[in-house]
Amino acid sequence: MDFCRKGLVMMEYDVVVIGGGQAGLAVGYYLKKQKQPFLILDEQNEAGDSWRKRYDSLVLFTPRCYSSLPGLDFSGDPNGYPSKDEMADYLWTYKETFQLPVVYETKVEKLEKTRDRFKVWTSEGKIYDAKQVIIATGAFHTPFIPPLANSIQPGIAQLHAFDYKGPEQIVAGPVLIVGAGNTGVQIAAELVEHHDVVLACGNKPNVLPQSVLGKNLFWWFDKLGLSKATVHSPLGKWLQKRDPIIGNDFYTVRKRAKLKGRLINVTDSKAYFAEGSPVSVHTIIWATGYRNDYSWIDIDGVFDQEQKPIHVRGVTNVNGLFFVGLSWQYKRGSALVKGVGEDAAYMVSQLSKHS
Repeated sequence: MDFCRKGLVMMEYDVVVIGGGQAGLAVGYYLKKQKQPFLILDEQNEAGDSWRKRYDSLVLFTPRCYSSLPGLDFSGDPNGYPSKDEMADYLWTYKETFQLPVVYETKVEKLEKTRDRFKVWTSEGKIYDAKQVIIATGAFHTPFIPPLANSIQPGIAQLHAFDYKGPEQIVAGPVLIVGAGNTGVQIAAELVEHHDVVLACGNKPNVLPQSVLGKNLFWWFDKLGLSKATVHSPLGKWLQKRDPIIGNDFYTVRKRAKLKGRLINVTDSKAYFAEGSPVSVHTIIWATGYRNDYSWIDIDGVFDQEQKPIHVRGVTNVNGLFFVGLSWQYKRGSALVKGVGEDAAYMVSQLSKHS
């Protein structure tokens, strides 16, 4: 392509990090310690924005002592649980404290590799040329809504949990929340104060309290070795199938909402389930998780048939290409704020071995 004719600008870097959330900032911390020239690209307006945009009442289920990145403790009660705005402020402070080079409002539209160099194409008309690229876009990209939603009549309001902000957003009438993970349960616990709520659980929820015998749950995870369970270990494989709901919200929901099984259909303002009687519904909130979107990566051999990255601890088969912040990248805590720091340290240590 004729870059001059198209008005594109080419810039060269040793390392380009795509994504400026907790994963990208943790990588930046270790790159700066090694005095490695690098740049972080992020599509948000400022550090922490992805947290700030989430629903108003969101509180992390990890205490502050388990919610910090390397080099900077989370201020406040270490055993308390930060709000989403506190998390956003912490990430902004982290970026400022270590003066990490982040270019915001920059959406990456294409990543390709020619010979031994990567080209990162952005929506701003710039191309970043890099020897190595670290993809730190995290584990949760695109809100997933099941195809069933397309057949539901227009009179029923629908939104994904990603777009939920608070009870005032929901019209009067019964609310169906589909998905009984931590997000679905937290939203249900809030809405039962204002609406008749039905929670559709695909499987029987596995619920754990936030604290046991005066110690937070993650202290026990460390003590019992659960935090150290790796992705391919027998314990790690067992844990991946039993991801728990953490906290007391489920007990509130169980008392005040209707619990149903898997949703199978919605017809004439009624929701039908695999088991039990149908219920009337005016609003559906899809707490059905996210799917990673890597359609912008135009490099062969990076993904398996399910479009999941092929990697070992974030190191891919493509020389110079890495991932950080994936769910279960190496351990259970890989997608959590504190856990991503360990993965970031390992990743940066691998750069010289795969240059």
